[in-house]
Amino acid sequence: NMMDSEAHEKRSPILTSSKQDISPHITNVGEMKHYLCGCCAAFCNIAITFPIQKVLFRQQLHGIKTRDAVLQLRKDGFRNLYRGMLPPLMQKTTTLTLMFGLYEDLSCLLDKHVSAPEFATRGMAAVLAGTTEAIFTPLERVQTLLQDHKHHDRFANTYQAFKALKCHGIGEYYRGLVPILFRNGLSPIKEHLPTATTRSVHLVNDFICGGLLGAMTGFLFYPINVVKIRIQSQIGGEFQSFPKVFQTIWLERDRKLINLFRGAHLNYHRSVIS
Repeated sequence: NMMDSEAHEKRSPILTSSKQDISPHITNVGEMKHYLCGCCAAFCNIAITFPIQKVLFRQQLHGIKTRDAVLQLRKDGFRNLYRGMLPPLMQKTTTLTLMFGLYEDLSCLLDKHVSAPEFATRGMAAVLAGTTEAIFTPLERVQTLLQDHKHHDRFANTYQAFKALKCHGIGEYYRGLVPILFRNGLSPIKEHLPTATTRSVHLVNDFICGGLLGAMTGFLFYPINVVKIRIQSQIGGEFQSFPKVFQTIWLERDRKLINLFRGAHLNYHRSVIS
């Protein structure tokens, strides 16, 4: 018994040390999971919904009906259908990687150091993570230029579009920043769903949350995206304020709210899929 006890004492430091060595790696893998999930989700999202987004973009920019937007794309040809996909692919994979990961990390950090209800801390974490996307406005800016058929002959690819903006200064890359900040400052609503008791219920909650958020934000922020696209379709010249551009679009569309929401039904379907 004494020999067994001594042998156990000799082995236990090694076992304890091994557990201590392994546990940080397990923790790191768990922390990285949210970042990886964000990256994969963004890639699938853009690859599947980009053609829908392109039809929607034409409606937002020109205020035309869905049928007319589809006819425009047919006229442009299949080779131009995925034109402009690289910037959103780069942007979304980067921003959603950060947003997914930062949301979880910031939520844990705020829960530990801020004495506030969980919904408040998670809401603040969502706002902080959402504004991170604003850093990558230049990619969204170039995406707008590449999707606008007026610039098809001017820019052959993403590099040319970036290079053309360079001569106008760094501010040119950040046209449309204000609408993007408005759009991204949204708190999560998952806390209002019934508490998940099983894995299947938790999965349903995730999809309901995603669907509701997509439909709600897509509808509420649709006019903001219309203004953003108009701002970002311009190259050079005066930097017009958000209210001024909104007023211009409002007058162009006969002062009818319904004309500002052209394509909103298509955006709803795209948002639910996303």
